Amino acid sequence: MEEFLQRAKSKLNRSKRLEKVHVVIGHKSCDLDSLISAFTYAYFLDKVSPPGVLCLPVLNIPRTEFNYFTETRFILEELNISESFHIFRDEINLHQLNNEGKLSLTLVGSNVLASEDKTLESAVVKVINPVEQGDAGFEFRESLSSLVVKEILQEAPELITEQLAHLLRGSILFKWMTMEPKKISEKQEEILSILEEKFPSLPPREDIINILQETQSSAQGLGIEQTMLKNLKELSDGEIKVAISTVNMTLELYLRELLSCTPNTSGLFLALKCETSS
Repeated sequence: MEEFLQRAKSKLNRSKRLEKVHVVIGHKSCDLDSLISAFTYAYFLDKVSPPGVLCLPVLNIPRTEFNYFTETRFILEELNISESFHIFRDEINLHQLNNEGKLSLTLVGSNVLASEDKTLESAVVKVINPVEQGDAGFEFRESLSSLVVKEILQEAPELITEQLAHLLRGSILFKWMTMEPKKISEKQEEILSILEEKFPSLPPREDIINILQETQSSAQGLGIEQTMLKNLKELSDGEIKVAISTVNMTLELYLRELLSCTPNTSGLFLALKCETSS
């Protein structure tokens, strides 16, 4: 995987005039499932696309914000995938490529473009999103990674290496950890079993889950601004945009942290949801 990412980044930097570019872009939340799915699907496209098509995974955030995503960065560091090989949203001009008729887009984790990217709709050729697969019930939706694995197993199973299986398996397990109730669906269990049978030397699930939990807790070291940016979700309706974020801390600590910050809050409204427990 790291060789593919390094080669793709190098081609992007060296190519003054790109002919055809197929960008696989993840969700703005930049969660582990979305990012690894984008990496993997771009890798798959690179192997099966005609010559002359540059296939690129793009993280849908500016490079400066990637430090906030500790869970996402962990497994990449474990596999020695350098952040310097990543391509971020502010490092490629998708609008220019689209205006020149050179862009194809695959959306991962969402079937809707951000309001500032609406003009790119004509370039969208594929959407990878559990909702689009018709899965019943939110809590048992398949992960993006499992959808990508299934397509590769059907089209080119030889492309799944042990490193790639480790990436995808970790992503599926982390997605399961963040869902309620914590129960792996039959479809996801089937995917995990296929990967584990194909590569029996993969670490035990329990070891991966323990490490992911430890890394998840390290996110508590982020400051209030960083935490809010990391968990930021945007809703838009025409010209109106609403930003919503969640912070897991007491209201007292939240207000203390908030008052110690001096951000530019022009046009920003903060909505506080207070929950108390006896």
